[in-house]
Amino acid sequence: MTGILQGALGGGRALLVGWILPSLINVLIFGFVAAPELTGLGVDAPRAALFVLIATAVLGLVLAALQTPLYRVLEGYLGWPERLAQAGRRRHLAEKHLLRNRLDAASLVAKERAGVLTDTERSALAEFRAHPVTRRYVDTDIRKGAVWLALLEERLYRYPVDDQQVAPTRLGNAIRRFEEYGYDRFRLDSQVLWHELNAAVDEPARKQTDDARMSVDFFVSLLYGHLLVTVAIAVSLAVGAVDRPWLAVPALLVLPVLAAIWYRLAVVATDEWAGAVRAMVNLGRLPLATSLGLSLPTKLEDERAMWQLVSELVSTRFRPGLSALDAYRATPDSKMLPPTTDDSGDRRGSTAPADQS
Repeated sequence: MTGILQGALGGGRALLVGWILPSLINVLIFGFVAAPELTGLGVDAPRAALFVLIATAVLGLVLAALQTPLYRVLEGYLGWPERLAQAGRRRHLAEKHLLRNRLDAASLVAKERAGVLTDTERSALAEFRAHPVTRRYVDTDIRKGAVWLALLEERLYRYPVDDQQVAPTRLGNAIRRFEEYGYDRFRLDSQVLWHELNAAVDEPARKQTDDARMSVDFFVSLLYGHLLVTVAIAVSLAVGAVDRPWLAVPALLVLPVLAAIWYRLAVVATDEWAGAVRAMVNLGRLPLATSLGLSLPTKLEDERAMWQLVSELVSTRFRPGLSALDAYRATPDSKMLPPTTDDSGDRRGSTAPADQS
């Protein structure tokens, strides 16, 4: 147990804060509501403390080990019936388009008030005002001011740019928007090249990404822990093993509500995570290309073509068309070539590729 805690403190701050700490909170909630003797003080205090320590470590490590499927459930990718998932996608796609239309309409209203509307823009504004949905927001959004419009824009930016990437849930969309960032801008698939990108960037960029995800992990762990505690309390009530039923019933009502709040906070916390991943892609492209033995092209379209080929090379089997990557391969640096041995046995650094004939 000491080794686990030392590992968490030494190299796993994300594990400690993201998964162990929320587990401690949930273990204490369960002990206080359903089994106060397990967390109480007195003659059994050492035993109670040991129980809390073990339960916290086990729960935290199990949730951390299962984090991928746990995230996928919340993102709408795992365990969702197809009809429900499609309905969720349609609903969020409609919400994304409505947010975009509301912001566009507010921009047109501002131009109208300034007297700089063109005929085309005047026609578009008339369409917004005639639409049965957007007409409710055309004039009210602009009256609420710049802060309100900034909040609408923030909500819009939690959706992926590509409509085909829209997920069934808020958390799924909030995460998908930065998963698609590298591919949308540079055709660099950060999902496929994540480990290479993570190894190529500087330590501050990696740490920034880990710290940003840690906040989301905290709320996700807290959410699942609350649901587990709710089930445990319900089972304890059913078998009559609850010492404080007057606390158990309110807990059954409050914990699911808190879980919904933690879900919303997890969605908001992805903003920092998205910024960290965006910075990793932007700043890591050059060192990643260098590490792969490639030269970053000067033209953006050429760079997009290069990363498209690299992503395909890593994610699929080799095919002849991938030889087009030769155009982007860097000339080997003489200092990186292996040393050669002359007739006298001395090893000298080679300044040119060895003769292959």
